[in-house]
Amino acid sequence: MTGQLTIALTKGRILKETLPLLAAVGIEPLDDVDRSRKLVFATTHDDVRLVIIRGTDVPTYVRHGAADMGVVGKDILLEHGAEGLYEPLDLGIARCRLMTAGRVGWRSDGGRIRVATKFVNIARRHFARRGVHADVIKLYGAMELAPLMDLADLIVDIVDTGNTLRANGMEPLEEIAAISSRLVVNKAAMRSRHADIQRLVDQLATVVAVS
Repeated sequence: MTGQLTIALTKGRILKETLPLLAAVGIEPLDDVDRSRKLVFATTHDDVRLVIIRGTDVPTYVRHGAADMGVVGKDILLEHGAEGLYEPLDLGIARCRLMTAGRVGWRSDGGRIRVATKFVNIARRHFARRGVHADVIKLYGAMELAPLMDLADLIVDIVDTGNTLRANGMEPLEEIAAISSRLVVNKAAMRSRHADIQRLVDQLATVVAVS
C-alpha cells in the first residue's frame, strides 16, 4: 500500500462483531480497544489504522475523506443518506430489523397519527409511501415510553429480540427494513487507491461468505 489506510469503525455491538472479520484478514488493533481510551489505533498491518467513533459519525468521516473506509449500520445510511459513499459489501453482522411498533392491540382509526423515533427521515418516508398522515416526534432513547405516556401512537425503532417491547406492553407491527452492517468506501479513495481498497474488500467478502 502507499500511505496509511484509515478505517472508521462503529462503537458497541458492531465493533465487537467487526473485529473478528478484520482479524481474519490480518488486521488487529495493537491495543485492547475495550480498555484503551484511545480513539485511533495502530494495527498489526503497518499501513492500516482504525478509528473508533459513533455510528452516526462514520459516514461523515468517510464522505469527507478523514477515513478511507468505514463500517456502519444500514439504518444510519438509510436515515442520513449515503451520498459520496460506495457500499460494496454487506458484512452480515449486527443483524436486526427496523420496525414500527405500538401498544398491544393498537389499531389505527384512519386519522392522523403521532410517531416517536430517532429515525425521523425513514419514518416520514415510510408513512408517506403508505399515504398515512403522521406527525413525527424526534426522541433519542427509551422509545417504548412514548406510547405508554401518550406522547405517540407508534414508534419506529430497531428491534432485535423484541423483549423490551413485550416488557412494556408493546408489539412489533411492520418491518421497514432488514438491517445489518455495511462496509462503505470514500468515492475519491476508491479511485485513487483502488487496488488496495478492492483487495481488502475482496478479502473481507471471502471471510463473510464462509462465516
